[in-house]
Amino acid sequence: MREDEESRRITLAEVAQEAGVSLSTVSKVLNGRQDVSSRTRGKVEALLEAHAYRRTTRAAGEAPLIELVFHELDSVWSMELIRGVENLAKAHQASVVLTESGTRHSPGADWIEGALQRRPIGIVLVFSSLPDEVKHQLAARSIPFVIVDPAGDPEPDVPSVGSANWSGGVAATRHLVELGHRRIGIITGPEDVLCSLARLDGYRSALSMAGLESDPALIRFGDFHVEGGHAHALDLLRLPDRPTAIFAGSDLQALGVMEAARVCGLRVPEDLSVVGYDDVMIARWSSPALTTVHQPLRQMGEEAVQMLLRLRAGEPSVTRLELATSLVVRNSTAPPPETPAPASSRPSVREAM
Repeated sequence: MREDEESRRITLAEVAQEAGVSLSTVSKVLNGRQDVSSRTRGKVEALLEAHAYRRTTRAAGEAPLIELVFHELDSVWSMELIRGVENLAKAHQASVVLTESGTRHSPGADWIEGALQRRPIGIVLVFSSLPDEVKHQLAARSIPFVIVDPAGDPEPDVPSVGSANWSGGVAATRHLVELGHRRIGIITGPEDVLCSLARLDGYRSALSMAGLESDPALIRFGDFHVEGGHAHALDLLRLPDRPTAIFAGSDLQALGVMEAARVCGLRVPEDLSVVGYDDVMIARWSSPALTTVHQPLRQMGEEAVQMLLRLRAGEPSVTRLELATSLVVRNSTAPPPETPAPASSRPSVREAM
């Protein structure tokens, strides 16, 4: 914006006059207060957005805030993303405030009210989406947002960062097929989450490319947690014709699968091969070390902040960034027991313990 344009930037008093309301009402809307009618709030927010209103700068010495929103904060998966966001925020002298929304897909009214009062320079939402009303509230206050690993298919204008989940599903399943497995089970994430469906599609595609049919009896939708992986694996392993390998939608689920194998008297990988997803720290320290799909979680957090800062500065930015995934072969996978393979068919370990 040029200097002469900045000198004509609209004031809150002018917004109040144009909206036909008091200055205190505009202030309430700006701060996310709920004691304003929806009609009045909509009118004021439309004016704020139309005039590209920006708040005054924060007080001297007060660090700008980046708000990071999770629906839950109880996994090592979350910690990797947090580290990525904090790394880049720190490099730009910004602080990070963490919020747990408590709902899978969309933060509630309490969150947006609090977020507007905290006045972040931008918001990173993980595994989430935003209703149109909340998007307008943020746009009216020039608060950009970026979604990491969106729950659903984001609209074209919604900035988001994700990873190649379909390719990850293909790589994991193809690895098991090449080892000789034909009965391959999968425990993916929630049925209404985009990354879960993409990994499942990758699994099905790899089977199809190998001339194998996907058996619905071997597919389970889980929740990415240890307990869910354990319960679903017990179910799969007690089938009359059990799988000889299981592809888990997260490393935590894979740990649950390994424990289920132990309960059933099976050895990993001699009797059951297990592949995880994410490549968090515990994957290399499990026993045996876990073959998994590396998802660049820390980089996803860094890229989300980078995108946020570009949006904040009004610079051109891509709206959808998808980072590559890669297979990391460790010790939890081997040929199925009934078909021992020659040594030449055993893939080499790509990451040293």
